[in-house]
Amino acid sequence: MPISQDLLEILACPACKAKVELKPDGSALKCVECRRVYPIRDDIPVMLVDEAKIEPEGADEQAEQKIE
Repeated sequence: MPISQDLLEILACPACKAKVELKPDGSALKCVECRRVYPIRDDIPVMLVDEAKIEPEGADEQAEQKIE
């Protein structure tokens, strides 16, 4: 079961309090400001700063180009 839109609207990055968005592959939530990526395990977002990885800028665009 994917993350609901209602849940996405209330979730915020615990590090900087900015909005998070679902990654295109649905595997994680990415902060729009600090680019931390929080994993989703068993349909539950793990919103812990220690569990997040910082994604390099432009990584989403590179992934989309590989798909095409």
